[in-house]
Amino acid sequence: MARGEVRILEPGLAELVGEGLAAGRLEFAVGSAAAVAEAEVVFLCVPTPMGSGGAADLAAVESVVAEVGELLPAGCVLVCKSTVPVGTSARVAELVGRADVAVVSNPEFLREGSAVHDFLNPDRIVVGSDSQDAAERVAALYARLGAPTVLTDAASAEMVKYAANCFLATKLSYVNAVAELCERLGADIADVTEGMGFDRRIGQSFLQPGPGWGGSCLPKDTAALMRVAESVEFEFGLLRETIAANARQRERMVDKVAEACGVGAGASLRGVRLGLLGLTFKAGTDDLRDSPAMAVAGLLAARGAELVAYDPGLRGDEPGVAELVTLVDDPYQAAKGAAGLVVLTEWQEFRTVDWTRVAGLLEGPVVVDTRNHLDPDVLRRAGLSWRGVGRTPVTP
Repeated sequence: MARGEVRILEPGLAELVGEGLAAGRLEFAVGSAAAVAEAEVVFLCVPTPMGSGGAADLAAVESVVAEVGELLPAGCVLVCKSTVPVGTSARVAELVGRADVAVVSNPEFLREGSAVHDFLNPDRIVVGSDSQDAAERVAALYARLGAPTVLTDAASAEMVKYAANCFLATKLSYVNAVAELCERLGADIADVTEGMGFDRRIGQSFLQPGPGWGGSCLPKDTAALMRVAESVEFEFGLLRETIAANARQRERMVDKVAEACGVGAGASLRGVRLGLLGLTFKAGTDDLRDSPAMAVAGLLAARGAELVAYDPGLRGDEPGVAELVTLVDDPYQAAKGAAGLVVLTEWQEFRTVDWTRVAGLLEGPVVVDTRNHLDPDVLRRAGLSWRGVGRTPVTP
């Protein structure tokens, strides 16, 4: 890291790190907590993965706080950027146990694949603390970005992050349900969501149906908020159904693939070879955490399917991939001899595939597009059947 080498796939990050190192504005002190001794503001940016029963695992937060607590200089502000349950800032303040160090909640709202852009162009800045002075000091760090700033108490700031992510998950589960209804009624989800999106109360984001939502945030944050709700005896039925609907959506994609291959929904796929396009949870990243694509692949494998996959974001050494699929170097190898091709991640390069060549390689001339990412007419002209989500199938 000290050499500016960034292994994760995040556009602009390697350049930003390199520039910071070259200018002397950035340095790394791996494994040395003493680096905080002269800091005015210390940001805690550690993972809070899903723990036992779905609750957020705060082990990393508590470990770092224990390590740096006594080293923080008087007047320092300790800022929690990690997504943490309501009440964590108060817990951190207790662990630090120092009246001369203020604790502030400052949740991040970055999207993987566009994190650098999102950080420099935020929709809003949220800062929460029981110390007004500390909150204003942290807010001032972002002043040059010109974003709307919400100054509040720590508990409310922590709640903002969960409330936002859980709302987005609910919106996605809703549009996936509407897409299924469109299939049954003969409506087109693309036209439906276009009409919805022009309503400023709704907006056009997070209205794309797919194989379910996933990634490093939404699954763990919905589970964590459910546990928080249960801790205060609140039955969050809407959120519970949002999570359940997401699990059903993945099963529905598997049934869609089975039907497209002619074996029928719920039937075994033993001996059926399938090509998969995409395994990461979204295009532009190499992140497989709670990937809906991997979840669908796992369900297909559980029904006996033989899976061959291509994803431009993967190196081939990612844990768990080789045990599930055979990873190949291009879409054509994935298509060769397959009973069908399944698009699971919306990589832009999939739009420019030579689909006539693909048609000649496939044993079954069908593409199941779980992202509605491809142009159905292009595939039809290539002699392929296209099946999307919430849309009428297109055949040659």
